[in-house]
Amino acid sequence: MHFVQQILFVLLAAVAIWFFSKKIREIRRNILLGKEEDFTGNPAQRWRNVVLLALGQKKMFANPLVAVMHLVIYAGFIIINAEVLEIVLDGLLGTHRLFAGALGGLYSFLINCFEWLALGVLVVCIIFLLRRNVLKIKRFISKDLDGWPRSDANYILATEIILMTLFLTMNAADTTLQVRGTGHYAAQLTGDFAVSGWIKPLIAGFSDHSLVLLERTCWWLHIAGIFAFLNYLPFSKHLHILLAFPNAYYARLNPTGKMKNMPAIQNEVLYAMQPELAPTEAGETPSFGAKDVTDLSWRNLLDAYSCTECGRCTAACPANITGKILSPRKVMMDTRDRLEEVGKNITANGQFVADGKTLLHNYISVEELRACTSCNACVEACPVSISPLEIIFELRRSLVMEESNSPQEWNAMFSNVENNFAPWKFSPDERDAWVNS
Repeated sequence: MHFVQQILFVLLAAVAIWFFSKKIREIRRNILLGKEEDFTGNPAQRWRNVVLLALGQKKMFANPLVAVMHLVIYAGFIIINAEVLEIVLDGLLGTHRLFAGALGGLYSFLINCFEWLALGVLVVCIIFLLRRNVLKIKRFISKDLDGWPRSDANYILATEIILMTLFLTMNAADTTLQVRGTGHYAAQLTGDFAVSGWIKPLIAGFSDHSLVLLERTCWWLHIAGIFAFLNYLPFSKHLHILLAFPNAYYARLNPTGKMKNMPAIQNEVLYAMQPELAPTEAGETPSFGAKDVTDLSWRNLLDAYSCTECGRCTAACPANITGKILSPRKVMMDTRDRLEEVGKNITANGQFVADGKTLLHNYISVEELRACTSCNACVEACPVSISPLEIIFELRRSLVMEESNSPQEWNAMFSNVENNFAPWKFSPDERDAWVNS
């Protein structure tokens, strides 16, 4: 019987890992469709960002209560999954509580810690479900999340509750069987565990056969649920659980608000001032800004996949607060959706086949882009250092410089800058005339 379970477990694990690795390879390929950009300098600061932003969740603590609750879920995901190692090895080797004998009393201490953490995760997930669906906090009921995104968050929270309940019930059934001296359960006496002990009175009347069936069912559903969760992550906003780490490492180290220069434009100005430096032969005509996801940098595309959809960026956006259509969260979600669409196109055809769509216009509108005040509030608010502003800048540059699509007020300013070297309609020779007035 154990041998049959081992075979089933190996098959389940192999299928889950294969599907997960396949999707992760697709996501990596999609991210690398972006333009090359160097983010390798200052490794010490980058590792510091990993520790503070990804592990320590530093920016979350702007709201300490929510930060602590999020940290409980995060710690539960990381630490409780250490317990999954034993489950995986038990499944592969056909053993039961493999580490119990080797660790002795430390084993019971660790499982007790895991159980208290599991209880914390369970309680916090219920609170987060209430915040989203009963209290209906504004950033969670935004139309940005209509449809799948809103359901996605609820599915994940419900799954966490189910997994923690299975873990605790499995332990309750196991320790009850130990006390009864049933089969191999009696070989590893761990003693009672704190939290699962509360469940034991509910199952005290079960027969030995029913308890074994309950323990095995919870064990299989728990590990199958973890494998299912693993394969759900790449399709969910919760991919940030994994991508928060590379996203923190490759964080932008420039001062917030510093805009990237466009060398092609700088060269045109330089050639106008010093014509002798201009190349004698016409080169390839450069393109300006970004019209589709492949015109953005790979770092922007990593941002899109790392977005948590928490809405803190949109809640901080002054344009959105004043009723404008712009939502930085939607910008990131649209970028990811378009990138996924491009990726599926490449998978189906072997290379990208023009589909008549672009990120600009088809996903993100001109009205959204023009509403942005470039204030950086969205960048400052993001807990994982995402920059919707960079994507907005690149799309807006394409609008203005590739399509000559800008409001009349902007065109007047551009004309003044070009002719008068300032936004105002005054000749440079008369700029100091106010002194004599």
